[in-house]
Amino acid sequence: MSFSTDEVNFLVYRYLQESGFCHSAFVFGQESHISQSNINGALVPPRALISIVQKGLLYVEAEIANGEDGLERSIECLSLIDAVMPDVVASRKQVEQKSGVVSGSDQPGVAGLGNASMIGNDHEGRGGSHHTDGGPGQGGPSGSGGAGVIGGPLHHVGSNGHVPMDIDEGIEIPSEKACILKGHDSEVFICAWNPREDLLASGSGDSTARIWSMDPNHQEIVLKHCIQRGGQEIPSNKDVTSLDWNSSGNLLATGSYDGFARIWSTSGKLEKTLGQHKGPIFALKWNKSGNFILSAGVDRTTIIWDSQTGNHKQQFAFHSAPALDVDWQTDDSFASCSTDKCIHVCKLGAEKPIKSFYGHTNEVNAIEWDPQGKFLASCSDDMTLKVWSMDRDNCLHDLQAHSKEIYTIKWSCTGPGTPNPNANLILASASFDSTVRLWDVERGACLHTLTRHKEPVYSVAFSPDGKFLASGSFDKCVHVWCTQTGKLVHSYKGTGGIFEVCWNSRGDKVGASASDGTVFVLDLKK
Repeated sequence: MSFSTDEVNFLVYRYLQESGFCHSAFVFGQESHISQSNINGALVPPRALISIVQKGLLYVEAEIANGEDGLERSIECLSLIDAVMPDVVASRKQVEQKSGVVSGSDQPGVAGLGNASMIGNDHEGRGGSHHTDGGPGQGGPSGSGGAGVIGGPLHHVGSNGHVPMDIDEGIEIPSEKACILKGHDSEVFICAWNPREDLLASGSGDSTARIWSMDPNHQEIVLKHCIQRGGQEIPSNKDVTSLDWNSSGNLLATGSYDGFARIWSTSGKLEKTLGQHKGPIFALKWNKSGNFILSAGVDRTTIIWDSQTGNHKQQFAFHSAPALDVDWQTDDSFASCSTDKCIHVCKLGAEKPIKSFYGHTNEVNAIEWDPQGKFLASCSDDMTLKVWSMDRDNCLHDLQAHSKEIYTIKWSCTGPGTPNPNANLILASASFDSTVRLWDVERGACLHTLTRHKEPVYSVAFSPDGKFLASGSFDKCVHVWCTQTGKLVHSYKGTGGIFEVCWNSRGDKVGASASDGTVFVLDLKK
């Protein structure tokens, strides 16, 4: 047996990323020089560190159970801390046997099927008890699949990479309706459809973004993110963290861990490089008119860029910790959120925030204005979802129902001035508790709790007419739900944990990006 410090560091780095500890992962990656190791991240499966810890725990259980005297004895399921003190556990076992004490959980032949099988089935590193109020298809407590089996039964993987699921007949999307796009060498964190044509953009940990055509050959254009060094262009070796198309669909903006934002044409030509942030960029968005781009970074600032010249118009330094997300309210005003628990609303030309919202008690992960720019929704590691209005200091709604961190939120594309003006406005929240919730914002009430996922849900997206919601989870599944009834209507299981889902402008395709480097497109046309 052999392992290098590089290998250990990479598994810890990946564990931190998968746990949602983005900033900790970044700092650890920098200090341990992850980018200089020769490990191919695309080949390392998700939850690798947890899996190897589980196996080690089972080995220690077996070792203690057999003992030096050669006699087999059953033992209670080890905790992880117990496992690093096997001598203490063994001596405790001997004392119990001499005094005739038998643990109720001791059953011959089943050592290792308790806690060992459950470690890591909660989202790694995100504390709390197992989520066991499982809805339809959830199958009770996570971890009940048995020792070393993560996420339930094993499935046969077909030649196209599709994994059959235990889903009602007629709901599972057939393999011929799924197009798997391979090319990235590492996790694909983000994807977004062009608003005018069927081009899908994706961004990855391999320091590239790609534009995929939906023609029969699925031609891809590779956008290599390079930096100037000594007069030469060299690959940045940094994750592409964010991307967004402008409203006319002729330009794509990307943000990277290398601290630069870039503007690309649909043909893959690098049009502008935007360099003012001192550190990784976490989010960026075009405004509706397409004349400005907004970015947020680890340097605690947000920047408005002139997309024509590539110059920064104004830099806002109001947060006291990394800025995680931004969203435009109008063409020249926006909101930003941060790990400092605060939300600021800023306007081009104003030297101070025009409004600040305080109330979250932990990092604010995402924010989004409703389609009319009237309500601002925010979600946090404090497990709450809040709705704010510019004419109030306190939140309109403080929605507390999730049992773990809320990773992202989305408004439905409904209400006045939208493709579906007569439908009620709905807010969706995706959580590490493996559920998605749909909210009636006027009443501040939960309409539906969507419970078929078995792992943290990283992404949700409404169809253009608001009638359907797609969700993507680290259980490798993309589910499509009816927003009116909360019923599951389509499901597909890929080969990697899902980081992002998105709908095309016609509402007949869902794109998804995954932790194993794949991007796939689900064709939902009848």
